[in-house]
Amino acid sequence: MKKITLLLLIFLTGTISTQAQQAIFGEVPIVSPEINDDQSVTFRIKAPLANEVRLMGDWMPPVGWAPGSAELTKDENGIWTYTTESLDSDLYTYSFSVDSVRTIDPSNPHVIRDVANLFNVFIIGDGKGDNYKVTDVPHGSVTRRWYESPGLDMQRRITIYTPPGYENSEEEYPVLYLLHGAGGDEEAWIALGRTSQILDNLIADGKAEPMIVVMTNGNVDQQAAPGEAPAGYVTPQFMLPSTMNGKFIETFPDVIRFVESEYRVVADKAHRAIAGLSMGGFHTMHISRFHPDTFDYVALFSAAIMPRDESASPVFADIKGTLETQMNNGYELYWIGIGKSDFLFEANTQYRAMLDEMGMEYEYMETEGGHTWTNWRVYLTEIAPLLFK
Repeated sequence: MKKITLLLLIFLTGTISTQAQQAIFGEVPIVSPEINDDQSVTFRIKAPLANEVRLMGDWMPPVGWAPGSAELTKDENGIWTYTTESLDSDLYTYSFSVDSVRTIDPSNPHVIRDVANLFNVFIIGDGKGDNYKVTDVPHGSVTRRWYESPGLDMQRRITIYTPPGYENSEEEYPVLYLLHGAGGDEEAWIALGRTSQILDNLIADGKAEPMIVVMTNGNVDQQAAPGEAPAGYVTPQFMLPSTMNGKFIETFPDVIRFVESEYRVVADKAHRAIAGLSMGGFHTMHISRFHPDTFDYVALFSAAIMPRDESASPVFADIKGTLETQMNNGYELYWIGIGKSDFLFEANTQYRAMLDEMGMEYEYMETEGGHTWTNWRVYLTEIAPLLFK
């Protein structure tokens, strides 16, 4: 009787997983996703009353802005199943649609947030996916810090990666400032971008210099990621007000001052890098030219380029002139990467033509695919070994 009471108590308080509940009550646990020997992946979900279940994964060709999908097949036990073709080594995200209702996989507890959407995640190794795994190497530390921003008149939150051994050394380190895209925040690069895993693995392999990575929140109306600020559990939004009006660009020195006062860094241009994706690429391009003697390393990932309204802020005055000043001040690396099917491809092509006309040197990487984290993780893996050499 005591055993029965205990089991019921555990069940009611929800302290055991779905798989454990299935095992206790005699059901076979559902394994999903299951990575097969040929690197195909099998997905399963139990939905006996459903009429249709579809799988949506970021490896599938998109349909316009919507992700591609595939239909699952139901067996006599109400379990729906789908097996992919062999997938390349990478980190992948996916979700289900059950009778047109989007849901995550209840058998996979590994979930990440992108803006207001939740996705399950898995990694296929034996290739570039190994860059995103936690491996048996020395690990850096990830902290969330609050800093005063006089320019924005508020306390703001940032995420900071310090390399392995930082706490026990007296060494001074270079800094990479890494900026997110629209709808993101200071959590985006560490969760979706796998920044700490990428840096840990590259540093351990001797491919990248040990560095501090500062991941900012580029939404100037927001103190911190949704749920992490006094505003409470607000719904994440794709594009917040004032996000690209120049204020973040103007006040970026507030971030640098905090980092250089709180961390052991080499506080000069040669030991500062800045990189960002999409909106963060926009911020990177304009921060680096508006503060033209601040960064020796600049990297644009699928960047938005020109402001929508150049009269909105003095930050956007004389863009070409400030780029020429940045060029004449000298730098070690100006890097541009974009996917061939990215909706910003033409804007980047036009920007490169302007740089070519100016004689401003840069390195360029063109990849398959579009405006995706699949590309942005690759770009970080590519540029990190080029920094601070």
